Amino acid sequence: MNDIINYLLALVASIDPITRTLLASFLIMLETSFLVGLVIPGDTVVIISSTAISSFPEYIFMVVMVIIGSLTGETIGFFVGKYFGPHIRRSWLGKKIGHHRWEQAENYIDRRGGIAVFVSRFLPILHSMVPLTVGMTRMTYKKFIAWTSASCTIWAVVYVTLAAVLKDQYEAFAAKYDWAGFLFLGIVVVIIIGFALIKKRIEKSQERYMDEPGDHDPRTVENPLGS
Repeated sequence: MNDIINYLLALVASIDPITRTLLASFLIMLETSFLVGLVIPGDTVVIISSTAISSFPEYIFMVVMVIIGSLTGETIGFFVGKYFGPHIRRSWLGKKIGHHRWEQAENYIDRRGGIAVFVSRFLPILHSMVPLTVGMTRMTYKKFIAWTSASCTIWAVVYVTLAAVLKDQYEAFAAKYDWAGFLFLGIVVVIIIGFALIKKRIEKSQERYMDEPGDHDPRTVENPLGS
């Protein structure tokens, strides 16, 4: 098992650090700008790329570029929604996503405002739809980018750090123990399940804000201190 994991890690590390980091940043940008996140999970891209980090400068570069990619994608998504949102909703893709999904995103932003923007970064599906949906509301870009900057920064630091630390710990154990690969896979599975459960719990706590519209003004926040 160690040989297989070592091979895969070496394969990722064989890609030039700058190329690897820019590719991760680019894919993260696509994730929120053109609904690509419904197909390509940004979590996976960032984690895989971050396993090849071998120095502190590389770590900083990855975090910064992932944040830049995320914010660029969110910005594009916002303005695409602002100028083309209604057309996208009526398009084949918009219908494929489903009226119910669009309505959920719209209600959530309407009732939670900037809080919805922040929380949606950690929710499946909604994190790809919220920038487009916000662009169709009266929320200003300044408010939108402030909330999403905070969530994107936390998201990037957590995922990049987790992948880099996990890889370093695996290499330390693999140098001494043949079973390190099984331990590594076990930890990865636990982390994946853990994140999925956390996201599900967050989504469950926010569902009550997605069923009904509010006052049709995302600048007024319902229950700002609530979950």
